[in-house]
Amino acid sequence: MELEQYLKRIGVADIKPPSLDFLTELQNSHMLSIPFEDLDIPDRDKIVLDLERIYQKIILIIRGGFCYELNGLFHWLLTSLGFKVDMLSARVFNHERKDLGPEFDHITLLVHLDKKYLVDVGFGDSFCKPIEMPSGECEDISGHYRVYNMDNNNFEVRRKGANGWFLEYSFTITPRQFSDYNTMCDFQQDSPTSYFRTRMKCTIATPTGRITLSNNSLTVTENGKKAKTEVKNENEFYLLLKKYFQIELS
Repeated sequence: MELEQYLKRIGVADIKPPSLDFLTELQNSHMLSIPFEDLDIPDRDKIVLDLERIYQKIILIIRGGFCYELNGLFHWLLTSLGFKVDMLSARVFNHERKDLGPEFDHITLLVHLDKKYLVDVGFGDSFCKPIEMPSGECEDISGHYRVYNMDNNNFEVRRKGANGWFLEYSFTITPRQFSDYNTMCDFQQDSPTSYFRTRMKCTIATPTGRITLSNNSLTVTENGKKAKTEVKNENEFYLLLKKYFQIELS
C-alpha cells in the first residue's frame, strides 16, 4: 500500500507530525473524498477484511466502502502517519426497532494525542471531525454530535435533533483487532435479516451538506435544505452513481 497514493485520493498534500489539527484535516478530507457505500452487497462481490484488497478497491479503483473497510483502512493510514489508534467495537441503534445491534456491528476509532478523540469515517452521514473523549461534542455541516460517558468503559454517540439528542451508536473503549470483525462483516453481507441486503446506497459529505443515492431516490442537501428526486430505474441509478460519485460498476 502506498501512503502517498492514499493521501492523494483524499486531497491531502503535506504530511505533518501527529496533532489534532492534522487529524481533523485527515478526517474531514476523507469524508469529503470517499463515499460510504454498500454497492457490493448482497451479490456483486464478497467483502473480505484484507487491507491490501480494501486499498485496491477504495484508493486505486476509486470506490467507497462500508464501515469495516473505511475505518479499517483509515486506521492503517493514521498509524502509518505516526498516530496511536485503537479499533473499537460499536453497536448501532436501530430507530425502527428501538434496540442496539450486536457487538462488532460497527467499527470506530480512538486516537491518542494529548487527549483522546473519537474518529469515524465509516458511518455515512456523521461527524466530520474528531470528538474529544470522554464527553466532548462537535458541530459541523452534517450536524451536532456529542459523546456521552455512561461509565468507565461504555459510551454513546448522540446526534441533536428537533426534539433532543438521539442515539447513533454505543461503544466500548476496549482495543480490538481487525480480525475481530470478520464474523459480523460476513453477517452484514449474508444474513437475510441484515439491512445491507435490502438496498443499495452511496453517500458522501460535501462542503455544504451531503449527496445520498439509494435504489429509489437521490437526495442533495445544501445548507440544511434537502432536494429529493425519484430514481426511476436501474439504468438511471447507475448514471447518477457515475455523475455524483464517479463510480462505474461493471
